Amino acid sequence: MQLSSELVGYVAAGLTTVSFFPQAIKTLRSGDTKSISLGMYGLFTSGVALWSLYGLLVKDGPVLVANLITLVPAAVVLQRKIVGCR
Repeated sequence: MQLSSELVGYVAAGLTTVSFFPQAIKTLRSGDTKSISLGMYGLFTSGVALWSLYGLLVKDGPVLVANLITLVPAAVVLQRKIVGCR
């Protein structure tokens, strides 16, 4: 059986995307963003948004889907961090 590169991409994207969710869910449930670096999360969320754009531009499904899915909770956590910093 031959594995397609696209299948490998979707599996890798799925694993890295799913690995992000436990921490994001914990942060959203607790509301505690004190231990999260604003700079790191800002850069991370910006990077995820740019990877999404890249996936769209080069028509790379695994990159696009994984990053769009990750962008939603990342943006919510970043927004909560920014609001909590005031």
